[in-house]
Amino acid sequence: MQPTPQDVILETRDLNMRFGGLLAVSDFSAVFPRGSITGLIGPNGAGKTTCFNMITGFYKPTSGQVVFHGEEVQGRPPYALCRAGIARTFQNIRLFNNETVLENVMIGRHLRQKTSWLQTLVFTPASRREEKEIRARCMELLDVVGLADLAGEKAASLPYGAQRRLEIARALATEPSFLLLDEPAAGMNPQESEDLMGFVRTIREAFGLTILLIEHDMKVVMGVCEHLWVLDYGQTIASGPPEAIRSDPKVITAYLGEEQPHA
Repeated sequence: MQPTPQDVILETRDLNMRFGGLLAVSDFSAVFPRGSITGLIGPNGAGKTTCFNMITGFYKPTSGQVVFHGEEVQGRPPYALCRAGIARTFQNIRLFNNETVLENVMIGRHLRQKTSWLQTLVFTPASRREEKEIRARCMELLDVVGLADLAGEKAASLPYGAQRRLEIARALATEPSFLLLDEPAAGMNPQESEDLMGFVRTIREAFGLTILLIEHDMKVVMGVCEHLWVLDYGQTIASGPPEAIRSDPKVITAYLGEEQPHA
């Protein structure tokens, strides 16, 4: 059954992205139901991150629409889309390595700051009060992701898996309704990947999120996603629930090889 417009938080309509003579993404159309966890998979170079970049404003589509909460938003800058409720993490972790764990999350939270830069500069009572509130809220987020005990450590000193969680905490600090995770299980061992699946479900419920992820770990994809889109050479070759994607001949040939993935 197709979701009603009221149940759809974001939709892409015939998105195309061309770099010179290269068509990196061709007519990407997808509907993301509110509260869902969905996945975008495909081989390296298939156009997955390009789709993320168009949805989050890092690329302006050559043509097509991104509709968020019923409003076309394609081409808006990343900060405007983040303020509207679209947040993301990156394939290559982007943290402020010389800042503390807490400060990294606070940077994300400052997007929602109400006091002006001038009030902050002169350290008015209102700005001091809000800074205290921001710090407290960010400590709560660190507790959610299991990093509260490391709040005072430099971000660069964290293990890889903890850095991934810190980047997610910073994204959560912006109060998103639509969260895009770019290869969140990259570099994780099997136990960390298993824990990640439960973590993604937990933050979906705790923060009322709709989540879209890119992931190469098929156990994570099949274990946590409710619907998948498969790209190959910039084109959508399959779309459906994980159990259907698992046995799709085009997917097996283009991405998964001759063997089916193990759930």
